[in-house]
Amino acid sequence: MTDAPQDRRSAFRFAIDRFLSERRDAKLDKLAPDDPKRDVLIAQFHFETWIADAARRVAQIQIVTHTLKPIHPDARGTNLYRPPDTLRAHREVGSHHLGGAVAEDVVGNAAALDVYKLLKLEVQGRTLLHWMLDEDAALIEALSADANQAKEWMAAFTGIARPSGTVASHSLAKQLYWLSGDDPLADDQYHVLAPLFASSLAHAVYRSIDEDRFGADGKEARQARRDQQTHSRGFREYPDLAIQKLGGTKPQNISQLNSERRGNNYLLASLPPQWKSRSLKQPWLIESVFSRRFGRRDDVRRLVRLLRDFLLSDPEPNVDTRHRIDRYLSSLIDELVAFAAELQSSLPAGWSLDPRCELVESERLWLDPGRAEADEPFSERWHWMDWPDEIGKRFGNWLNEQLGPKLSLGDAEQRQWRRELLVDEDEFGWAWQLQRQRRRLDAPSYIPTRGAVP
Repeated sequence: MTDAPQDRRSAFRFAIDRFLSERRDAKLDKLAPDDPKRDVLIAQFHFETWIADAARRVAQIQIVTHTLKPIHPDARGTNLYRPPDTLRAHREVGSHHLGGAVAEDVVGNAAALDVYKLLKLEVQGRTLLHWMLDEDAALIEALSADANQAKEWMAAFTGIARPSGTVASHSLAKQLYWLSGDDPLADDQYHVLAPLFASSLAHAVYRSIDEDRFGADGKEARQARRDQQTHSRGFREYPDLAIQKLGGTKPQNISQLNSERRGNNYLLASLPPQWKSRSLKQPWLIESVFSRRFGRRDDVRRLVRLLRDFLLSDPEPNVDTRHRIDRYLSSLIDELVAFAAELQSSLPAGWSLDPRCELVESERLWLDPGRAEADEPFSERWHWMDWPDEIGKRFGNWLNEQLGPKLSLGDAEQRQWRRELLVDEDEFGWAWQLQRQRRRLDAPSYIPTRGAVP
């Protein structure tokens, strides 16, 4: 379609005629063919009749971006229409960040919302309201052969974006006294601020969070995580999210956008983060950390359960099965490396000298490497570097035990788990961590074993 005024006039007229005929036919379908109300209804939807009535009723509603009723449902003060391009661009997140994607809200008599639907009709990528605000000549011709009549109607319609009456707050609205001068004891040193609800911004936030929570991409990514699979994109979580209901059983009494959200408005947690550190107990009075400490971590138990369930499903012996087992095992090794790093960084060097430490020597050498810098006998045993092989065996035995008797796992599987641990050379993995410690303590660059690792 070209942008010639004549073509645009035809496009305006076609869009409005179609809008009126669709609404008229929907109402006629509910009436019997011989119902006398049909003629009355048809007359009401005559082009000029309906437009004239709509121009009268439009005063009952107002297009806004910032509303008062969410502050208090009985407040009767001013609502404002402030598009993003009219707002100052602060660094803080606000309505000015919405750009052209702003969703305009409507307040007022819900019975007049059909007028707003007319003004939202799009022609050549712009709404009728925006064409009216520009006083487009083609639209004037489309509305009426009488230019003065058309301009009156357009003036009435464009009034939907202007505050009705004088700007005022209300006794039920919130008001804040903001110190604007230097003397807090002087009444004239304050501005009175009347905050409004940023409805358009709240709607943008709602749509974004709703898509993250319930959209198809988010669901697929979460399922991929549960299945230990990769996904082309991640997903977002919103901890401690609250929902504020506005309007009760009649959300349309608050605003049109509030009605579209069924009265739901998301509130992000405005709280300082509550860090929940993993429970890290000193390994006193135990012989091994595998069952009594490491194996009790939530993520470790989850991974073991997933691996056990997968193996019990009797998967086909193919490459996909091998890769999936490797992913579970790699995640368990990552958890083991993180567990060791937490102990090594949180406890002072030499903690394994404490009489309450009953760990086997290989686990003392593994978890207390700082002791090797000051304890010469301990350092000699640490530098011999045969203890990583022992840790690999203990890891394999522990995993076999955790996977349970139903799988009938034995020495072959234990050697496989041990081998995966000892050759894990991923960045920040087990072998990488040991090599970094060996370089720092000038230890051999190999890991001696009491037998070849198959």
